[in-house]
Amino acid sequence: MKGKFEFLRGGGGGGGGSRKLLFSDDIPLDHLPLKMSSGNVKLFESLTGRRLLQAYPDSINVRTMVVVDPSGDGNFTTINDAVAAAPNNTNISDGYFLIYIVPGVYEEYVTIDKNKKNVMMIGSGINQTIITGNRSVVDGSTTFNSSTLAVVGERFVAVNITIRNTAGAIKHQAVAVRNGADLSTFYNCSIEGYQDTLYTHSMRQFYRNCDIYGTVDFIFGNAAVVLQNCNLYARLPMQGQFNAITAQGRTDPNQNTGTSIHNCTIKATPDLASSTNTKTYLGRPWKEYSRTVYMQSYMDSLIDPAGWRDWNGTFALSTLYYAEYNNAGPGSNTSSRVNWPGYHVIDATDANNFTVSNFIGGDGWLPVTNAPYQGSLM
Repeated sequence: MKGKFEFLRGGGGGGGGSRKLLFSDDIPLDHLPLKMSSGNVKLFESLTGRRLLQAYPDSINVRTMVVVDPSGDGNFTTINDAVAAAPNNTNISDGYFLIYIVPGVYEEYVTIDKNKKNVMMIGSGINQTIITGNRSVVDGSTTFNSSTLAVVGERFVAVNITIRNTAGAIKHQAVAVRNGADLSTFYNCSIEGYQDTLYTHSMRQFYRNCDIYGTVDFIFGNAAVVLQNCNLYARLPMQGQFNAITAQGRTDPNQNTGTSIHNCTIKATPDLASSTNTKTYLGRPWKEYSRTVYMQSYMDSLIDPAGWRDWNGTFALSTLYYAEYNNAGPGSNTSSRVNWPGYHVIDATDANNFTVSNFIGGDGWLPVTNAPYQGSLM
């Protein structure tokens, strides 16, 4: 039923505590993508003894909420145990299975399998709730299996969480988040790694108000994805390496995939900013029909004047689609950009094709998450 909001207490699998288990006082409630009915507002306040910062007029459909707390006071002591408890193959009309994760560092490799649909995972803030791992290709993993968090179940939502891969630049490919979940949303999260940090593997994805850190190809894959109002931080790579922010992997011109970076900020971390001999590029073509667009974003001086880097000689330079529209900052000057046949400086008409509304059909599925988004150009 719309607005149903069931709270599970302690003893559901992770501990026998009997205290009322909901959001801690550290959670910025006004930043949560939750809208509750008036009845659920009263329920929330009665259970927590706290007042909501805003009595929302609408409700979000949450069927069950559980708490992860390593101390044993929650329903579960690990994130994976909480995910395992989520019902299989639910419909969005059944509501979200909401997992609240108390502050702490969680050394887990978390997987949201295909049958775990409509899972919403909320932490208590960036650098407060941290999921961390260190798998890498150098240490024997594949790139695909190196992720700290792997998501496949559709309509997954993550809020207020840091996800890290701490393998470091020396370990080469080491993924923090691999996302192949259709209609998935990351809001107010930090995704941190070095090479291959964020694997936007496939399907439709949206990232809003996220911090993403990396070095070589640190946003890569073949999803239809929009990153909006995010901070993209290039780090210092290994000696002799260069940074490529994106490595989009479209393999066929008929695929409706690509990476759209809209109203974001691209800057260097302090270690890279102090380096005088490391070049950073907007992207390079991992596959033949690679497609990436930067729109209305701020590019600091770390961006090389050429803008883009080849993958291997002339490979894909005629078949890729790389575009820039109305960006700002010292790295946004297009006068010295590459002269590849597939590179374009576009106008508003073309840029409009890569907005949230048009590129990923966000108006049809983002409202239910209550994460903020801008459907059109700014």
